[in-house]
Amino acid sequence: MLKIIIVGSPGAGKSTFARKLRDITGIPLFYLDMLWHKPDRTTVTQEEFNNRLNGILQKDRWIIDGNYQRTLEPRLQACDTVFLMDFPLETCISGAESRIGKKREDLPWTELEFDPEFKQWIQDFPKNRLPQLYEMIETYKDNKEIMVFHSRKEADDYLAAMKK
Repeated sequence: MLKIIIVGSPGAGKSTFARKLRDITGIPLFYLDMLWHKPDRTTVTQEEFNNRLNGILQKDRWIIDGNYQRTLEPRLQACDTVFLMDFPLETCISGAESRIGKKREDLPWTELEFDPEFKQWIQDFPKNRLPQLYEMIETYKDNKEIMVFHSRKEADDYLAAMKK
């Protein structure tokens, strides 16, 4: 396990899981949100984002946290391990709400409110995005380690077992 991607709904706890995994393994962690977003809430160009991501993919070891479905295929090709956080919608909404007002290392600004458009995106994720994630990941099941967690407890238990 040297090249890892973590995907799933916003609010599922991908970034928290990624940080804990980094702390256990010592593998460098990269957040796609930090590659894409600037502190002033604008974004870099798609070309700049792609260049940054490609630079990371060339490294020997990495954990990449985030969905960015347009870049999932090259990340799937390059990784050896996939973690999919397929948590209940209520868990994801609650997770996203709980981080409002908190400074985070995975986003270059502090969210001050729960944006209604973002909340709707989370609500639509199980229907609009999750099936595509499963479909893409399925094509790599024979040559990648794929782990799907359906609860925070499953993810936490996995990390606890890794620590031992």
